[in-house]
Amino acid sequence: MFIPFRYRQKAMAANKLAMLCGLAALAIAANAFALKSDRDQQMLVDANAAKSVESKTETATDPDLTDLDGNVVMTQGSIKIRGDHATIYRMPKNAKNENAGKVVRAVITGKQARMQQVHDGDCGLMTTNANKIDYNPITYVAELSGGVVVDQAGRGEFHGEHMLYNTDTGDMESGDKSSPAGRVHLVMEPKTDKPAPSANNCGFPASAAPKPAAKPAGTKSGGAH
Repeated sequence: MFIPFRYRQKAMAANKLAMLCGLAALAIAANAFALKSDRDQQMLVDANAAKSVESKTETATDPDLTDLDGNVVMTQGSIKIRGDHATIYRMPKNAKNENAGKVVRAVITGKQARMQQVHDGDCGLMTTNANKIDYNPITYVAELSGGVVVDQAGRGEFHGEHMLYNTDTGDMESGDKSSPAGRVHLVMEPKTDKPAPSANNCGFPASAAPKPAAKPAGTKSGGAH
């Protein structure tokens, strides 16, 4: 079963019972998987201004860079990220790397940057605000930092300074058990009846249909002769 908010807190004796109760409550929360089709969609970017610098060596350690300023909006399926500034890292197309030509990182900042994504099945909306969103489209992981506030419609809220969010699975992890500054605050909504699954992928483009298997060599096509 998926746990919407998996977190690590500082193990303090006075809070041990409360933490155990919190974990038990999280364990029975409703599933909240991210919209699977998002990973197959193009990334679209809009901004008031852009400046690009190509890699000098076309190696994996020297990516192409694009700086974006002013009302930056990045969209990939149901994922939408907004901010004041963004830097996009693209693997050079001639790099000897399996991700050549792909966007491998996008760092978005603002007061505050905002990210949203639709849940798979019930089409609930996840929104988050943070001072910085560091998104890796290859691993699907977004690192959120600075005044992080997450709202999962119908499920609950999260407040903290740091979170890892997987846009493919919907998994979240936050907190730092080694530091009091890493404490997290959760507000969990009471369990409600599960809504009917979406019949149209929540209105977003579906994943690409698998290609038909190739016919074995020597196989004749049917039809009139």
